Amino acid sequence: MQRMVIQRIIIGFITLWVVSVLVFIGTSILPGDVAEIVLGQTATPESLAAYRAERGLDQPLYMQYLTWLGGMFTGDLGTSKAGGASISSLISGRFGNTMLLAGIVAIISVPMSVVLGLLAAMYPGTWIDRILTFGTLSLISVPEFFIATFMVLIFAVQLQWLPAIATMSPEASFWETIGSMAMPLITLIIVVAAQMIRMTRAGILNVMNSPYIEMAILKGVKRKRIILRHAFYNAIGPIVNVIALNLAYLVSGVVIVETIFAYPGLAKLMIDGVQTRDLPLVQACAMIFCGTYVILIIMADVAAILSNPRLRNPK
Repeated sequence: MQRMVIQRIIIGFITLWVVSVLVFIGTSILPGDVAEIVLGQTATPESLAAYRAERGLDQPLYMQYLTWLGGMFTGDLGTSKAGGASISSLISGRFGNTMLLAGIVAIISVPMSVVLGLLAAMYPGTWIDRILTFGTLSLISVPEFFIATFMVLIFAVQLQWLPAIATMSPEASFWETIGSMAMPLITLIIVVAAQMIRMTRAGILNVMNSPYIEMAILKGVKRKRIILRHAFYNAIGPIVNVIALNLAYLVSGVVIVETIFAYPGLAKLMIDGVQTRDLPLVQACAMIFCGTYVILIIMADVAAILSNPRLRNPK
């Protein structure tokens, strides 16, 4: 078991290194020149060359990558090529906003999804199961930008209950902040919960076909007790994997939601960096997203290993 956990961690580090290479190359070949964007089209060739030399943009690509990778290992994310500010200072506040949004969504969606998934598995074929199955399938089929746009149309334009723009002001009260975040929160909860409910139900029903479950049914054990005491624990591995994937989405896949609602998070900051060709900022945000994703996947793999009795107690 320890060997498998160590292998997962090593694979995670290798994945991060490969991702760093792809992110650096991908951002480097983006069209546009940050020097021309910052200095303007009227800048002279001498001023453009001086700006590139000052920012290290005139160095070979592999030297830029090694310098950037060394800074990532030491915690130095570098300086913004567009504004000249420290990338760490730009990210610090935005990262907190994204984590706040993702944390609230996770706290609400994970328990709700597990409970509803267990409820659907307890009563398969009934009206409860049919409603949950139809609802989750419908929501999975709808992209998040459609849900966000529909919510803006209904709650912000027609009913005028909630603001269409999610502003985060330090002077705002707790309830004003929650009201401002309400539509991004509801959108993400709908998108994330639908997948987790369906996979929780599928995992439980898959375990219910096991021979030891059939034996318990033949002995007259109630279905609710079988699911809660036996099937659920054996389905934890797949369920945790689905939860980890969706939590990773909350950190790295909220670009569309943050853009639609103008939420001042890390994904919105990365979009702004792409527009100004601020490559170090885009690279830092992308590595934070990828690092969070890899860490959550490793945690899911470790949880799946620990939940397997054959791996916990090898003979």
